[in-house]
Amino acid sequence: MVKKKDDIPDWVLDEIKNAKFEKPESLTRTGYILEVYDSDKKIDAQLYEQVEDGRHIITMDLPKNIKPEECQRGIVYEFTFNQLKAPLSKKTVEFLKKEKEIEISAIYQFDLQKMEALDVASDDAGADSEE
Repeated sequence: MVKKKDDIPDWVLDEIKNAKFEKPESLTRTGYILEVYDSDKKIDAQLYEQVEDGRHIITMDLPKNIKPEECQRGIVYEFTFNQLKAPLSKKTVEFLKKEKEIEISAIYQFDLQKMEALDVASDDAGADSEE
């Protein structure tokens, strides 16, 4: 089998696939749902406050008690979720940066614990904001 130039070596893929996650950290952020993936029981959320690696858009796994059809786009929620982090080896980080121009030092997983819709229409602070 001939390898394509863009292929990532098996040792890098193995490390990413078998990443060892550290103890989860519970976070609370506000934001809204961008997309709901019914079959995967996941959502993409745009957060107003960033997570550890600087992202504002994350994909979260839904818990069993939240059904995908309950997740509504266009509503501001307060999300409580667990952030799990699996640091990558120095060798993998350097390979991805040098060979693929990808700057990543850890793999993250986000598990939604609960979400609560916020009533932003009655929020006085939001009435004066200019776009």
